[in-house]
Amino acid sequence: MSAETASGPTEDQVEILEYNFNKVNKHPDPTTLCLIAAEAGLSEEETQKWFKQRLAQWRLSEGLPSECRSVTD
Repeated sequence: MSAETASGPTEDQVEILEYNFNKVNKHPDPTTLCLIAAEAGLSEEETQKWFKQRLAQWRLSEGLPSECRSVTD
């Protein structure tokens, strides 16, 4: 295993995650999350953590609070 894998997803895994985040769903349900994890070769926990962090990053870039669940919060 490479050091890159130990510290986070590889470039190929990030590409899969980014594609699903941008093109499929920013809030994947448990089944979709499981499928994305399997496709990327990551655990569901790692995939969920990545989506949570990426969503916070996206929300900040859009000028929204990082932890807000909906536009009405």
